[in-house]
Amino acid sequence: MTEQRRLRSQGWFGGRDKHGFMYRSWMKNQGFPEHQFDGRPVIGICNTFSELTPCNAHFRKLAEHVRRGVLEAGGFPVEFPVFSNGESNLRPTAMLTRNLASMDVEEALRGNPVDAVVLLVGCDKTTPALLMGAASVDLPTIVVSGGPMLSGRHRGQQIGSGTMVWQWSEDVKAGNLSLDEFLSAEASQSRSAGSCNTMGTASTMACLAEALGTSLPHNAAIPAVDSRRYVLAHLSGARIVEMVHEDLRLSKVLTREAFENAIRVCAAIGGSTNAVIHLKAIAGRLGVPLELEDWTEVGHGTPTIVDLQPSGRLLMEDFYYAGGLPGVIRRLGDDGRLPHPDALTVNGKSLWQNTERSEVYDDSCIRELTDPLVPDGSLRILRGNLAPKGAVLKPSAATPELMKHRGRAVVFSDYDDYLARIDDPELDIDENCVMVLQNVGPKGYPGMPELGNMGLPPKLLERGITDMVRVSDARMSGTAYGTVVLHVAPEAAAGGPLAVVRDGDEIELDADAGVLRLCVSDEELAERMEGLPTDPAPQLPGGYQSLYVREVLQADEGCDFGFLRGCRGSAVPKLSH
Repeated sequence: MTEQRRLRSQGWFGGRDKHGFMYRSWMKNQGFPEHQFDGRPVIGICNTFSELTPCNAHFRKLAEHVRRGVLEAGGFPVEFPVFSNGESNLRPTAMLTRNLASMDVEEALRGNPVDAVVLLVGCDKTTPALLMGAASVDLPTIVVSGGPMLSGRHRGQQIGSGTMVWQWSEDVKAGNLSLDEFLSAEASQSRSAGSCNTMGTASTMACLAEALGTSLPHNAAIPAVDSRRYVLAHLSGARIVEMVHEDLRLSKVLTREAFENAIRVCAAIGGSTNAVIHLKAIAGRLGVPLELEDWTEVGHGTPTIVDLQPSGRLLMEDFYYAGGLPGVIRRLGDDGRLPHPDALTVNGKSLWQNTERSEVYDDSCIRELTDPLVPDGSLRILRGNLAPKGAVLKPSAATPELMKHRGRAVVFSDYDDYLARIDDPELDIDENCVMVLQNVGPKGYPGMPELGNMGLPPKLLERGITDMVRVSDARMSGTAYGTVVLHVAPEAAAGGPLAVVRDGDEIELDADAGVLRLCVSDEELAERMEGLPTDPAPQLPGGYQSLYVREVLQADEGCDFGFLRGCRGSAVPKLSH
């Protein structure tokens, strides 16, 4: 009886009064027998399945394997859906609804009779959204990712999700590839269930969920259609029941030390810039201090050793066969570069205990630290009068020669302006210019879409120019590449200095020094900024978008809603008799 009183779900199912009667009776209409309510842990299976989220469309089967593990361990599995914010179809961007999905998760967990939860995640924003919502409730929690697609194959060439699209669409504009050839690769790129097979945001967040200790080892890289993915789901279902008895809540795993490990791992894998925003938001739900400068201080000097697109050559399927994330962590740990090897993970062991015997089977995919893809792959945090609250650049996807650059600004006031002018052969631009895109940040678009990697002007592509410095308050797909400065904060729509950049201004970038500067005097900058509007919300017609614009924080604070930060716990009011 002691165990029954300890379980949260017994507040619903354990009573011998009218309330217990009603809760059990309503559940029994699904065919659950009496003994399911005898005090065994109730395990929520939080499912982001949706056929409109292709990365997660195989989650019905994944959930069934989690269910088997829960039952095997003596738990009571209950599956429930939450908002599936898939980046592939959702307009204007899934980032707009990441916070909405997190609210869905939080309230579903707090308001229902569950003792723990298994989070089924896959597409980009589903991983941070579900972890954010779960962190605010702080129950025992384990992550099961859906896994990446098999490697794309097209006419003898290996192609990666997203990365191929960015590259080949530029080739079409340059006249180097026919439209028919471009379109013929559609089915070849996405040939199995799963999320993007590059080291995009989906794979990055799966890797960081593992590095944070919130999943079982190898969760990040097992291909979606590999039977071992379903074995991992089964084992996760069994493990979550044990976590209930151990009271191993999410706050015991998501510590400051765990986030520092994740930052270091992100550099080693060449992870997405989106990770900066998402980790900040997750940490904020638990009150874990995490600042932009931590990416520099913790990540600095960490070589990128995973040779995957978009930074390198290979794909996630190759990464798994090469040893997966445990292989990366083993190499970091052997070299003394794992900040906190003793950090706790959901299987009750430390991160190092899970990886110290891991092996690397392909040094061309997971390279030696002495032979890195990029000597220092830590994401660069930039500051200066153009980004007082910071901006981000990914060095492993950039052109080394452009990491220190000064050029004339060519300014696009918004994305429509960019689309209207970029193909104009009379556009006054050359390869030394800095392309600037305004009003595509959290409030300005709204939702901060992945538009930062602006395609180059066709007239430059035709000359063989493949990269230029680009600056915006937008995000960039983790599958994209280029010398792209992102997340400029404050954004233009919130009255940031980006709003007053003019054609012809000089912009200075020094990524290694962490500098992004508009080359005008302080006096002129102050004069330009007088009277800038800072609240675009009144221009919106209402609904969720108005709430988003009114409440969203800037990129340096994780783009969460201010009222969602912090852990509110799992307590709910008791019903009176």
